[in-house]
Amino acid sequence: MPEGDSVYRATARLHQALAGQTLLSSNFRVPALATTDLTDYSVHEVVPAGKHLLMRLRPPAAGSSGFAAKPLTLHSHLLMEGRWDLYADNERWKKPAHTARVVLKTPAVTAVGFDIAQVRLVPTEQENDLIGHLGPDLLGADWDPELAADNLRRNPRQGIGQALLDQRIMAGVGNVYRCEILFLRRLHPLVEVGQIADLPAVVNLAHRLLTINKDRPRRVTTGQERTREPLWVYGRAGKPCLRCGSPIAMLKIPSTPEGAERDCYWCPHCQPAV
Repeated sequence: MPEGDSVYRATARLHQALAGQTLLSSNFRVPALATTDLTDYSVHEVVPAGKHLLMRLRPPAAGSSGFAAKPLTLHSHLLMEGRWDLYADNERWKKPAHTARVVLKTPAVTAVGFDIAQVRLVPTEQENDLIGHLGPDLLGADWDPELAADNLRRNPRQGIGQALLDQRIMAGVGNVYRCEILFLRRLHPLVEVGQIADLPAVVNLAHRLLTINKDRPRRVTTGQERTREPLWVYGRAGKPCLRCGSPIAMLKIPSTPEGAERDCYWCPHCQPAV
């Protein structure tokens, strides 16, 4: 699943290619938007909001009726498999056409959203209805470490492994960073938030890890970019811990109280239960 840093890179790439461009055509392959036509709208900007991608569109000038349409926001959430690609004219797509959910053509490039589970179009003035529930964005202008720490404290009985995936607390942490943050802070995934003495340190580490990786093509948390093992624990079940040599373990934790379970990797020696 894309995390805050990968969504940041995707939006930066889209913004560079599309900002200021006028749409020659649009093709929505989702039922709710199947008849929508954004021809002559222009792309104002593409920005991230945690794991969400927001493409803000400006309407064409008012026609003979004098009616001016409202600015719109195209919202997409990539979830597990989604991605946005950019193509030159007549360039072959890298994924099957039937997996495309959105196709936006400009004079310079065609943007294609593949396997995007959530595609919504709303007036820009209403986009807060889609993302207003998010906590402070780890890579956004609204980042507020004190608010993020306060959000964590509101549910002291919640396990830290589950809390870090709750985008209402702070937006941008996914499963990879969840596992790496817990390892680096030597926290057992199931320890309750209220038992953690230094929650600001957890929050600050999350911000630091996403910030240093936001412009990297390869995510690294060990500090060693040229290595076969760029991550401390994620995806390394059964392999020796890079710090102590103990086998890395894996357990399943719901992403939220009502959510699906996600694999969480941890070192039983470096992250003992309290």
